[in-house]
Amino acid sequence: MLWIILEQMQSLRVTMQERPWKMKRSFSRSTLRGQKGFSEIDLKLEMVSQDALRRTLFPLGGLTKDFVKKIAAENRLHHVLQKKESMGICFVGKRNFENFILQYLQPRPGKFISIEDNKVLGTHKGWFLYTLGQRAKIGGLREPWYVVEKDSARGDVLVAPRTDHPALYRDLLRTGRVHWVAEEPPAALVRDKMMECHFRFRHQMALVPCVLTLNQDGTVWVTAVKAVRALALGQFAVFYKGGECLGSGKILRLGPSAYTLQKGRSTPSMAVEGSGSGRGDSPGRGPTL
Repeated sequence: MLWIILEQMQSLRVTMQERPWKMKRSFSRSTLRGQKGFSEIDLKLEMVSQDALRRTLFPLGGLTKDFVKKIAAENRLHHVLQKKESMGICFVGKRNFENFILQYLQPRPGKFISIEDNKVLGTHKGWFLYTLGQRAKIGGLREPWYVVEKDSARGDVLVAPRTDHPALYRDLLRTGRVHWVAEEPPAALVRDKMMECHFRFRHQMALVPCVLTLNQDGTVWVTAVKAVRALALGQFAVFYKGGECLGSGKILRLGPSAYTLQKGRSTPSMAVEGSGSGRGDSPGRGPTL
């Protein structure tokens, strides 16, 4: 881990001048973005409480990955230099994801259906085995198809024929109650009920300019200035202002896709997770960044 929660080490004293590269202690109420070249530590800290952050060490927080490798080389830690980065799911490793999941969940066969013409293209073992945006493995089809929606009630997975299909793009979402790292919403958001910032919902993705609209229940609407690919319910939207991680909220509701809007449906439906997403109209478009 890149941080140590000091629950039992209140009296710890560190001489920062002796080894300035060894650790960086956070006494502030904010969390800064990780250095370029590191896995973004802020995506792991955006839900941590202030009480924990005030007693947390970030040994590598101010360093680049190249500099850490240089330190490892100087200390002959060759196993560190040779270790490959983990790109899979934590604790699953290199095992086949579908086989792993089906050890714990019963198969729920369903259909792959084209979102363009409702044609049945094939079958699958369970909608929960697929993530929005991923390539669907459909037997007998040579061209690639991509998951754009999942119908858990019917068990169907809707797919589209291109990786850049407009059904994969949305510019509006609503979160659950936001956890603010500083324990309270930013002053500008409280004052104006709207605020320009950036967000991301996936590891190492580029930050997306957006406008937040604060709701009375502590949830927020997020309006991206440009449609984003493969937004999914259940992911966390993490918010940034400058170099600071402000906090995050679980994505509970999605606006209509670009494909839905292009087709001109009069009352486009919004994807909702469970019944706890809250009600209310979507916000008006905010200012352009």
